[in-house]
Amino acid sequence: MTLWLLFALMTAAAIFAVLWPLGCAGTVRRSGSDIEVYRDQIEEIARDRAAGRIGEAEAEAARVEVSRRMIAAADAAEARGEPVSGTAFARRAIALSVLIAFPAIVAVLYLTLGSPQLPGQPLASRTVPEPQQNTLEGLVAQVEAHLEKNPEDGRGWEVVGPVYMRFGRFDDAVKARRNSLRLNGPNAEREADLGESLMAAANGIVTDDAKAAFERALKHDARQPKARFFLGVAAYQDGDMTAAATIWREMLNNGSPAWAGMAREALGRVEGAPPVARTPGPSAEDVAAAETMNPDDRAAMVRGMVERLAERLKRDGSDVEGWLRLVRAYTVMGDRDRALSAAGDARRALGHDADKLRRLDALMKELRLES
Repeated sequence: MTLWLLFALMTAAAIFAVLWPLGCAGTVRRSGSDIEVYRDQIEEIARDRAAGRIGEAEAEAARVEVSRRMIAAADAAEARGEPVSGTAFARRAIALSVLIAFPAIVAVLYLTLGSPQLPGQPLASRTVPEPQQNTLEGLVAQVEAHLEKNPEDGRGWEVVGPVYMRFGRFDDAVKARRNSLRLNGPNAEREADLGESLMAAANGIVTDDAKAAFERALKHDARQPKARFFLGVAAYQDGDMTAAATIWREMLNNGSPAWAGMAREALGRVEGAPPVARTPGPSAEDVAAAETMNPDDRAAMVRGMVERLAERLKRDGSDVEGWLRLVRAYTVMGDRDRALSAAGDARRALGHDADKLRRLDALMKELRLES
Protein backbone atom coordinates (compact mmCIF):
# COMPACT_ATOMS: atom_id res chain seq x y z
CA MET A 1 0.00 0.00 0.00
CA THR A 2 2.82 2.40 0.83
CA LEU A 3 4.40 1.74 -2.56
CA TRP A 4 1.13 2.50 -4.37
CA LEU A 5 0.72 5.76 -2.41
CA LEU A 6 4.26 6.77 -3.32
CA PHE A 7 3.59 6.07 -7.00
CA ALA A 8 0.39 8.17 -6.86
CA LEU A 9 2.19 11.14 -5.30
CA MET A 10 5.00 10.94 -7.87
CA THR A 11 2.46 10.84 -10.71
CA ALA A 12 0.55 13.80 -9.32
CA ALA A 13 3.74 15.81 -8.98
CA ALA A 14 4.74 15.07 -12.57
CA ILE A 15 1.31 16.05 -13.91
CA PHE A 16 1.29 19.23 -11.83
CA ALA A 17 4.70 20.23 -13.21
CA VAL A 18 3.46 19.76 -16.79
CA LEU A 19 0.11 21.48 -16.39
CA TRP A 20 1.22 24.42 -14.24
CA PRO A 21 2.12 26.69 -17.20
CA LEU A 22 -1.33 25.99 -18.70
CA GLY A 23 -3.22 26.67 -15.51
CA CYS A 24 -1.42 29.66 -14.01
CA ALA A 25 -2.66 33.19 -14.80
CA GLY A 26 -0.59 36.28 -14.34
CA THR A 27 -1.79 39.74 -13.46
CA VAL A 28 -3.67 41.01 -16.49
CA ARG A 29 -4.84 44.50 -16.95
CA ARG A 30 -6.41 44.18 -20.33
CA SER A 31 -10.10 43.92 -21.02
CA GLY A 32 -11.76 41.05 -22.82
CA SER A 33 -11.83 43.15 -26.01
CA ASP A 34 -8.04 42.96 -26.14
CA ILE A 35 -8.38 39.41 -27.36
CA GLU A 36 -9.74 40.63 -30.70
CA VAL A 37 -6.88 43.11 -30.99
CA TYR A 38 -4.33 40.37 -30.47
CA ARG A 39 -6.03 38.26 -33.11
CA ASP A 40 -5.77 41.10 -35.57
CA GLN A 41 -2.09 41.47 -34.71
CA ILE A 42 -1.47 37.79 -35.43
CA GLU A 43 -3.16 38.17 -38.84
CA GLU A 44 -1.08 41.29 -39.55
CA ILE A 45 2.12 39.44 -38.72
CA ALA A 46 1.14 36.73 -41.19
CA ARG A 47 0.52 39.36 -43.91
CA ASP A 48 3.87 41.05 -43.27
CA ARG A 49 5.65 37.71 -43.49
CA ALA A 50 3.91 36.85 -46.75
CA ALA A 51 4.88 40.24 -48.21
CA GLY A 52 8.49 39.73 -47.20
CA ARG A 53 8.63 42.69 -44.89
CA ILE A 54 9.91 40.56 -41.96
CA GLY A 55 11.81 37.31 -41.75
CA GLU A 56 10.53 33.96 -40.52
CA ALA A 57 12.39 34.19 -37.20
CA GLU A 58 11.01 37.67 -36.46
CA ALA A 59 7.50 36.58 -37.45
CA GLU A 60 7.62 33.51 -35.18
CA ALA A 61 8.90 35.54 -32.21
CA ALA A 62 6.14 38.11 -32.73
CA ARG A 63 3.45 35.39 -32.97
CA VAL A 64 4.65 33.81 -29.72
CA GLU A 65 4.59 37.12 -27.85
CA VAL A 66 1.14 38.13 -29.16
CA SER A 67 -0.22 34.66 -28.36
CA ARG A 68 1.08 34.92 -24.80
CA ARG A 69 -0.65 38.26 -24.35
CA MET A 70 -3.88 36.89 -25.80
CA ILE A 71 -3.89 34.00 -23.32
CA ALA A 72 -3.27 36.40 -20.47
CA ALA A 73 -6.16 38.57 -21.62
CA ALA A 74 -8.45 35.54 -21.77
CA ASP A 75 -7.49 34.59 -18.19
CA ALA A 76 -8.24 38.10 -17.02
CA ALA A 77 -11.61 38.08 -18.73
CA GLU A 78 -12.49 34.76 -17.12
CA ALA A 79 -11.52 36.09 -13.69
CA ARG A 80 -13.95 38.98 -14.16
CA GLY A 81 -16.73 36.59 -15.13
CA GLU A 82 -16.63 37.48 -18.77
CA PRO A 83 -17.16 34.79 -21.42
CA VAL A 84 -14.01 32.78 -22.14
CA SER A 85 -12.82 32.59 -25.67
CA GLY A 86 -12.58 29.30 -27.53
CA THR A 87 -8.80 29.26 -27.15
CA ALA A 88 -8.86 29.45 -23.35
CA PHE A 89 -11.60 26.85 -23.17
CA ALA A 90 -9.60 24.43 -25.32
CA ARG A 91 -6.57 24.95 -23.08
CA ARG A 92 -8.62 24.10 -19.99
CA ALA A 93 -10.12 21.03 -21.68
CA ILE A 94 -6.67 19.69 -22.59
CA ALA A 95 -5.39 20.17 -19.06
CA LEU A 96 -8.36 18.35 -17.56
CA SER A 97 -8.04 15.49 -20.04
CA VAL A 98 -4.36 15.00 -19.25
CA LEU A 99 -5.06 15.12 -15.50
CA ILE A 100 -7.58 12.28 -15.76
CA ALA A 101 -6.34 10.21 -18.69
CA PHE A 102 -2.63 10.01 -17.91
CA PRO A 103 -2.92 8.21 -14.54
CA ALA A 104 -5.59 5.91 -15.98
CA ILE A 105 -3.38 4.90 -18.93
CA VAL A 106 -0.39 4.28 -16.65
CA ALA A 107 -2.46 2.13 -14.28
CA VAL A 108 -3.83 0.00 -17.15
CA LEU A 109 -0.35 -0.56 -18.60
CA TYR A 110 1.10 -1.58 -15.22
CA LEU A 111 -1.72 -4.03 -14.48
CA THR A 112 -1.27 -5.54 -17.95
CA LEU A 113 2.52 -5.69 -18.22
CA GLY A 114 3.71 -5.42 -14.61
CA SER A 115 3.61 -7.79 -11.63
CA PRO A 116 1.45 -6.16 -8.95
CA GLN A 117 0.86 -9.53 -7.27
CA LEU A 118 4.59 -10.12 -6.67
CA PRO A 119 5.30 -9.80 -2.93
CA GLY A 120 7.95 -7.40 -1.72
CA GLN A 121 11.39 -8.69 -0.74
CA PRO A 122 13.89 -7.29 1.76
CA LEU A 123 16.88 -5.57 0.23
CA ALA A 124 19.29 -8.13 1.69
CA SER A 125 17.55 -11.03 -0.02
CA ARG A 126 17.73 -9.22 -3.35
CA THR A 127 21.40 -8.27 -3.16
CA VAL A 128 22.87 -11.43 -1.60
CA PRO A 129 22.88 -14.52 -3.88
CA GLU A 130 21.26 -17.69 -2.64
CA PRO A 131 23.66 -19.96 -0.71
CA GLN A 132 23.47 -22.62 -3.41
CA GLN A 133 24.80 -20.15 -5.96
CA ASN A 134 27.91 -19.58 -3.82
CA THR A 135 28.83 -23.26 -3.39
CA LEU A 136 30.71 -25.59 -5.66
CA GLU A 137 27.84 -28.07 -5.35
CA GLY A 138 25.46 -25.44 -6.69
CA LEU A 139 27.73 -24.71 -9.64
CA VAL A 140 28.05 -28.43 -10.39
CA ALA A 141 24.26 -28.75 -10.32
CA GLN A 142 24.03 -25.93 -12.85
CA VAL A 143 26.60 -27.58 -15.11
CA GLU A 144 24.78 -30.92 -14.84
CA ALA A 145 21.49 -29.27 -15.78
CA HIS A 146 23.22 -27.66 -18.76
CA LEU A 147 24.77 -30.96 -19.85
CA GLU A 148 21.44 -32.73 -19.56
CA LYS A 149 20.06 -30.32 -22.16
CA ASN A 150 23.32 -30.13 -24.15
CA PRO A 151 24.96 -33.57 -23.92
CA GLU A 152 27.29 -32.78 -26.82
CA ASP A 153 29.00 -29.89 -25.01
CA GLY A 154 32.54 -31.21 -24.82
CA ARG A 155 33.82 -28.22 -22.87
CA GLY A 156 31.23 -28.82 -20.15
CA TRP A 157 32.25 -32.47 -19.72
CA GLU A 158 35.91 -31.50 -19.55
CA VAL A 159 35.25 -28.90 -16.85
CA VAL A 160 33.10 -31.10 -14.62
CA GLY A 161 35.42 -34.14 -14.68
CA PRO A 162 38.00 -32.83 -12.16
CA VAL A 163 35.20 -31.67 -9.86
CA TYR A 164 33.72 -35.17 -9.79
CA MET A 165 37.17 -36.48 -8.82
CA ARG A 166 37.37 -33.97 -5.99
CA PHE A 167 33.95 -35.04 -4.70
CA GLY A 168 34.86 -38.74 -4.90
CA ARG A 169 32.26 -39.35 -7.63
CA PHE A 170 34.65 -41.54 -9.59
CA ASP A 171 32.10 -43.30 -11.81
CA ASP A 172 30.73 -39.91 -12.87
CA ALA A 173 34.29 -38.74 -13.50
CA VAL A 174 34.90 -41.73 -15.80
CA LYS A 175 31.73 -40.88 -17.75
CA ALA A 176 32.67 -37.20 -18.00
CA ARG A 177 36.18 -37.91 -19.21
CA ARG A 178 35.06 -40.49 -21.74
CA ASN A 179 32.64 -37.91 -23.16
CA SER A 180 35.37 -35.29 -23.17
CA LEU A 181 37.61 -37.60 -25.18
CA ARG A 182 34.81 -38.40 -27.60
CA LEU A 183 33.75 -34.81 -28.17
CA ASN A 184 37.02 -32.89 -27.83
CA GLY A 185 39.36 -35.46 -29.33
CA PRO A 186 42.17 -37.48 -27.71
CA ASN A 187 45.36 -36.00 -26.35
CA ALA A 188 47.86 -36.91 -23.66
CA GLU A 189 46.16 -35.03 -20.83
CA ARG A 190 42.66 -36.37 -21.54
CA GLU A 191 43.86 -39.96 -21.82
CA ALA A 192 45.84 -39.64 -18.57
CA ASP A 193 42.82 -38.12 -16.82
CA LEU A 194 40.66 -41.02 -17.97
CA GLY A 195 43.19 -43.52 -16.66
CA GLU A 196 43.27 -41.71 -13.32
CA SER A 197 39.47 -41.86 -13.08
CA LEU A 198 39.39 -45.56 -13.95
CA MET A 199 42.03 -46.24 -11.33
CA ALA A 200 40.11 -44.28 -8.68
CA ALA A 201 36.87 -46.07 -9.54
CA ALA A 202 38.71 -49.39 -9.03
CA ASN A 203 39.78 -48.42 -5.49
CA GLY A 204 43.30 -47.48 -6.49
CA ILE A 205 44.06 -50.52 -8.66
CA VAL A 206 45.53 -49.79 -12.07
CA THR A 207 43.15 -51.91 -14.11
CA ASP A 208 43.82 -53.02 -17.66
CA ASP A 209 41.61 -50.22 -18.99
CA ALA A 210 43.42 -47.64 -16.87
CA LYS A 211 46.81 -48.94 -17.94
CA ALA A 212 45.74 -48.82 -21.60
CA ALA A 213 44.65 -45.20 -21.16
CA PHE A 214 48.03 -44.27 -19.62
CA GLU A 215 49.85 -46.00 -22.48
CA ARG A 216 47.75 -44.11 -25.04
CA ALA A 217 48.64 -40.88 -23.25
CA LEU A 218 52.35 -41.61 -23.65
CA LYS A 219 51.83 -42.19 -27.37
CA HIS A 220 50.63 -38.60 -27.61
CA ASP A 221 53.32 -37.27 -25.27
CA ALA A 222 56.08 -39.53 -23.97
CA ARG A 223 56.76 -37.12 -21.08
CA GLN A 224 53.18 -36.91 -19.75
CA PRO A 225 53.88 -37.02 -15.98
CA LYS A 226 50.60 -38.41 -14.67
CA ALA A 227 50.64 -41.33 -17.10
CA ARG A 228 54.30 -42.10 -16.35
CA PHE A 229 53.79 -42.05 -12.58
CA PHE A 230 50.77 -44.34 -12.59
CA LEU A 231 52.40 -46.77 -15.00
CA GLY A 232 55.07 -47.00 -12.30
CA VAL A 233 52.29 -47.73 -9.80
CA ALA A 234 50.99 -50.43 -12.14
CA ALA A 235 54.44 -52.04 -12.24
CA TYR A 236 54.66 -51.78 -8.44
CA GLN A 237 51.29 -53.45 -8.02
CA ASP A 238 52.40 -56.22 -10.36
CA GLY A 239 55.45 -56.84 -8.17
CA ASP A 240 57.93 -55.54 -10.76
CA MET A 241 59.90 -53.28 -8.43
CA THR A 242 62.72 -52.82 -10.94
CA ALA A 243 60.38 -51.45 -13.62
CA ALA A 244 58.61 -49.21 -11.11
CA ALA A 245 61.92 -47.83 -9.81
CA THR A 246 63.14 -47.20 -13.35
CA ILE A 247 60.06 -45.21 -14.26
CA TRP A 248 60.16 -43.07 -11.12
CA ARG A 249 63.91 -42.52 -11.34
CA GLU A 250 63.53 -41.26 -14.91
CA MET A 251 60.80 -38.89 -13.72
CA LEU A 252 63.20 -37.42 -11.17
CA ASN A 253 65.90 -37.00 -13.79
CA ASN A 254 63.83 -35.44 -16.55
CA GLY A 255 60.23 -35.28 -15.42
CA SER A 256 57.77 -32.66 -14.28
CA PRO A 257 58.74 -30.82 -11.05
CA ALA A 258 55.10 -30.98 -9.96
CA TRP A 259 55.30 -34.78 -9.79
CA ALA A 260 58.85 -35.01 -8.48
CA GLY A 261 57.78 -35.22 -4.84
CA MET A 262 55.45 -38.17 -5.39
CA ALA A 263 58.00 -39.92 -7.59
CA ARG A 264 60.71 -39.43 -4.95
CA GLU A 265 58.53 -40.89 -2.19
CA ALA A 266 57.46 -43.82 -4.33
CA LEU A 267 61.05 -44.50 -5.36
CA GLY A 268 62.15 -44.41 -1.74
CA ARG A 269 59.90 -47.39 -1.00
CA VAL A 270 61.42 -49.60 -3.67
CA GLU A 271 64.99 -48.29 -4.05
CA GLY A 272 67.41 -51.11 -3.42
CA ALA A 273 64.71 -53.74 -2.86
CA PRO A 274 65.42 -56.99 -4.75
CA PRO A 275 63.02 -57.87 -7.55
CA VAL A 276 60.26 -60.19 -6.38
CA ALA A 277 58.68 -62.24 -9.10
CA ARG A 278 56.14 -64.25 -7.15
CA THR A 279 55.24 -62.02 -4.23
CA PRO A 280 53.63 -58.85 -5.51
CA GLY A 281 52.08 -56.50 -2.98
CA PRO A 282 53.15 -54.28 -0.08
CA SER A 283 55.27 -55.15 2.85
CA ALA A 284 54.56 -53.76 6.31
CA GLU A 285 57.29 -51.18 5.71
CA ASP A 286 55.65 -50.16 2.44
CA VAL A 287 52.35 -49.55 4.19
CA ALA A 288 53.98 -47.64 7.03
CA ALA A 289 55.94 -45.45 4.60
CA ALA A 290 52.70 -44.53 2.89
CA GLU A 291 51.70 -42.71 6.08
CA THR A 292 53.81 -39.75 4.90
CA MET A 293 51.66 -39.25 1.80
CA ASN A 294 48.57 -37.15 1.30
CA PRO A 295 45.67 -38.97 3.07
CA ASP A 296 43.66 -39.54 -0.09
CA ASP A 297 46.69 -40.66 -2.11
CA ARG A 298 47.89 -42.86 0.72
CA ALA A 299 44.54 -44.58 1.12
CA ALA A 300 44.23 -45.20 -2.60
CA MET A 301 47.79 -46.47 -2.89
CA VAL A 302 47.64 -48.83 0.06
CA ARG A 303 44.17 -50.12 -0.71
CA GLY A 304 45.09 -50.73 -4.32
CA MET A 305 48.25 -52.66 -3.50
CA VAL A 306 46.58 -54.80 -0.84
CA GLU A 307 43.53 -55.63 -2.94
CA ARG A 308 45.73 -56.42 -5.91
CA LEU A 309 47.76 -58.83 -3.81
CA ALA A 310 44.64 -60.45 -2.37
CA GLU A 311 43.22 -61.04 -5.85
CA ARG A 312 46.46 -62.65 -7.03
CA LEU A 313 46.63 -64.95 -4.00
CA LYS A 314 43.14 -66.20 -4.77
CA ARG A 315 44.49 -67.41 -8.10
CA ASP A 316 47.85 -68.69 -6.77
CA GLY A 317 47.58 -69.74 -3.16
CA SER A 318 50.95 -71.49 -3.05
CA ASP A 319 52.83 -68.17 -2.71
CA VAL A 320 53.73 -68.15 0.98
CA GLU A 321 55.61 -64.85 0.70
CA GLY A 322 52.49 -63.25 -0.69
CA TRP A 323 50.39 -64.55 2.21
CA LEU A 324 52.89 -63.21 4.72
CA ARG A 325 52.83 -59.79 3.07
CA LEU A 326 49.03 -59.74 2.98
CA VAL A 327 48.70 -60.61 6.68
CA ARG A 328 51.29 -57.97 7.60
CA ALA A 329 49.56 -55.34 5.44
CA TYR A 330 46.15 -55.89 7.04
CA THR A 331 47.76 -55.73 10.49
CA VAL A 332 49.57 -52.47 9.78
CA MET A 333 46.30 -51.03 8.41
CA GLY A 334 44.65 -51.93 11.71
CA ASP A 335 42.24 -54.45 10.17
CA ARG A 336 42.71 -57.42 12.56
CA ASP A 337 39.66 -59.33 11.31
CA ARG A 338 40.87 -59.33 7.71
CA ALA A 339 44.34 -60.29 8.83
CA LEU A 340 42.93 -63.33 10.66
CA SER A 341 40.76 -64.18 7.66
CA ALA A 342 43.78 -63.95 5.33
CA ALA A 343 45.73 -66.25 7.68
CA GLY A 344 42.93 -68.81 7.57
CA ASP A 345 42.85 -68.64 3.77
CA ALA A 346 46.62 -69.09 3.74
CA ARG A 347 46.45 -72.24 5.87
CA ARG A 348 43.92 -73.79 3.52
CA ALA A 349 45.85 -72.79 0.41
CA LEU A 350 49.25 -73.98 1.69
CA GLY A 351 47.87 -77.40 2.56
CA HIS A 352 50.28 -79.70 4.40
CA ASP A 353 53.51 -77.84 3.61
CA ALA A 354 54.95 -77.88 7.14
CA ASP A 355 57.73 -75.40 6.43
CA LYS A 356 55.38 -72.78 4.99
CA LEU A 357 52.90 -73.30 7.83
CA ARG A 358 55.67 -72.80 10.41
CA ARG A 359 56.56 -69.47 8.80
CA LEU A 360 52.91 -68.42 8.92
CA ASP A 361 52.64 -69.48 12.60
CA ALA A 362 55.76 -67.49 13.43
CA LEU A 363 54.32 -64.40 11.78
CA MET A 364 51.04 -64.81 13.65
CA LYS A 365 52.95 -65.00 16.92
CA GLU A 366 55.04 -61.97 16.03
CA LEU A 367 51.95 -59.92 15.17
CA ARG A 368 50.08 -61.27 18.22
CA LEU A 369 47.30 -62.59 16.07
CA GLU A 370 47.15 -65.95 17.79
CA SER A 371 43.67 -66.78 19.06
